[in-house]
Amino acid sequence: MSAVGAIDCGTNSIKLLIGDLPDVAVRESRVVRLGAGVDTTGELSEEALARTFDAIDEFAALLREHDVAQDRIRFCATSATRDARNAAVFTDGVRERLGVDVEVLSGEEEAALVYAGATRALEPSPPDPVLVVDIGGGSTELVLGTAGTPDAAVSLDIGSVRLHERYLHDDPPTTAQTRACAADVDAALDGSGLDLASARTVIGTSGTIKTLAAGLMDLPAFDRDAIDGATPLVAATHRFVDRMLAMSVAERLRLPWLHPGRADVIGAGAIIWSRILARTRVERYVVSEADILYGIAWSIADPS
Repeated sequence: MSAVGAIDCGTNSIKLLIGDLPDVAVRESRVVRLGAGVDTTGELSEEALARTFDAIDEFAALLREHDVAQDRIRFCATSATRDARNAAVFTDGVRERLGVDVEVLSGEEEAALVYAGATRALEPSPPDPVLVVDIGGGSTELVLGTAGTPDAAVSLDIGSVRLHERYLHDDPPTTAQTRACAADVDAALDGSGLDLASARTVIGTSGTIKTLAAGLMDLPAFDRDAIDGATPLVAATHRFVDRMLAMSVAERLRLPWLHPGRADVIGAGAIIWSRILARTRVERYVVSEADILYGIAWSIADPS
């Protein structure tokens, strides 16, 4: 089997995976904030497009270096591109750089890939039902499934960038601001139609969740290998979220495990995660490195 190239472009970050699955040769991520301001203006800004195209140029060089054929590359875009009026500028730019079309995923397609990525390689199979959560910059995907198959999925318009821009205007945010943000999250969860309390296993896959896990583990630096498979306590996570929300951006920037590009929006992402966990009955959850990127890669390697 030849190598595949999977690219996931979200609201806050763009990620690349190159590998001959299950072996992974390259795993890269860049915080580009493509969706900055989209919730307010409805458009992708020139600055955000430039940052993202720079990252794509880097990824194109890596794909050439690893001899990944064009028909083995899949470029998926999510919330910011779904919402932007000028998305064609972005999709045209990707085609010029990579020679492939951008697939703008629906929320349901995104959720299905999140679930496939997080659960396919798990050994042994976790207790069902399994809830997989991916908190992005513009949206959050929640998928409930059994026996390795998603039964119900939803994509909610709550994300770390979107809610940070909407509510958390002070540094650090005020109590009123964090409560308003949490109320928005709760309203979205109320309307999701998912019974989160039914989950016996909860898996978190996104950068927000992995970053918070790194903080809970007090790592000297962000370490994917150390984080993958971690099982933090829910109660400890709630307490840690409160600590993060009390910090200024300057204080967060001094944390060795936190990417500078997440320092401002991690508060909103933390609120989303805390409110989701509050609706579950598990004492611990699983942090997984296998995310939507792995789901995209498996869809190329094994379309069945």
